[in-house]
Amino acid sequence: MDGTEARRSDLIFDADGLSPSALERKHRLERDPSCRADPMAYLPGMERIDSDIKDRVRAAMSAYDPSRYTAADVRRALERETCGEEELRALLSPAAAPFLERMAERARAETVRHFGNTVYIFTPLYIANHCENYCVYCGFNCYNRIRRMKLDRGQIEREMEVIAKSGMEEVLILTGESRSASGVEYIGDACELARKYFRLVGLEVYPMNTDEYRYLRGRGADYVTVFQETYDVEQYEKLHLLGRKRVWPYRFDAQERALMGGMRGVAFSALLGLSDFRRDALATALHACWLQRKYPGAEISLSCPRLRPIANHPDVRPGDIGERELCQVLCAYRLFLPFAGITVSSRESASFRNGIAKIAATKVSAGVSTGIGDHASKYGGEDDPSAEGDEQFEISDSRSLSRMYADLSGEGLQPVLNDYVYV
Repeated sequence: MDGTEARRSDLIFDADGLSPSALERKHRLERDPSCRADPMAYLPGMERIDSDIKDRVRAAMSAYDPSRYTAADVRRALERETCGEEELRALLSPAAAPFLERMAERARAETVRHFGNTVYIFTPLYIANHCENYCVYCGFNCYNRIRRMKLDRGQIEREMEVIAKSGMEEVLILTGESRSASGVEYIGDACELARKYFRLVGLEVYPMNTDEYRYLRGRGADYVTVFQETYDVEQYEKLHLLGRKRVWPYRFDAQERALMGGMRGVAFSALLGLSDFRRDALATALHACWLQRKYPGAEISLSCPRLRPIANHPDVRPGDIGERELCQVLCAYRLFLPFAGITVSSRESASFRNGIAKIAATKVSAGVSTGIGDHASKYGGEDDPSAEGDEQFEISDSRSLSRMYADLSGEGLQPVLNDYVYV
């Protein structure tokens, strides 16, 4: 099955599910690595840039052995005034677990020093869920039989009207990874519409070339978020079996191309639970840090999503990373990158997000739906199932903006809806 076939659900599915040819292709991809493309080989049209950051990150990740760090290493790291790369490695290690309270105290002090007690609130808006990739853990993957939907211009605007009416001032626009269904101009139209309703417009879409990011910046986008998913190339190859997303280095350089294209900010993340979360957390932090040094004017942020159940596959879980381990990662991020924004999504529980916002996080989502066209039905009083597409994953925290605002205020925090003013 090539990319053209993956775009058309009628070529993949028949009345009883996967068509025989698609099912055969799916099984070959899963069982025979020789059927898959080289994950390090660029495809036609993919821009290459001259950057050594991915090689440095891979080398650092490969050399990292979390088990070699001791309690003495962690104590030394916490006694230092600043947290460097070696201190970060110690704080991400299993030896740091008994020191979580001390890490949280230090992280809280750094957060207050640089951000006060403010927490920014935004909401994601999914405008399409068509996808040409086969990523085994994702609800949008081209082999998962879900209701596919792409909002038209009127539907996008209606969703934005409903969101803006709630008081939200920042929106993150998301699509499935399909250039044919959700082209660059389509995403640009959504950005232009969003600029009518929101002060800040973010994008979490498929990776693009520099000129395409420049085009979207001109249409109103402020920042770009890209999940590398896992920085472990061997594990990445096993999880991304088909599509443009399979090309690891092109995805890695997406944030740098976005900055080269004029984006004001970029966000980084691994999807914790796909591989060794400690090594993925180290790679994420180093990726963000080294790109910040190369582009000192860029706004850098990180997020820390864990795996969540997806449609037709409720067994997808984050594995060995629980809330304590997640808290450890976030505290280490804050100590290593005190100026960086840290986002905690609705994948996590309300109680965890309330707590971590007082320690390390600076941004949370509210009024979240990961389905297509859901805001108008859930919050706008409309009932049109034909205008809805299935969700990407199950959320854990479904609080509205007003509920989130009240809860954060009750924790002694100051919710903020906008951190940037155009003049």
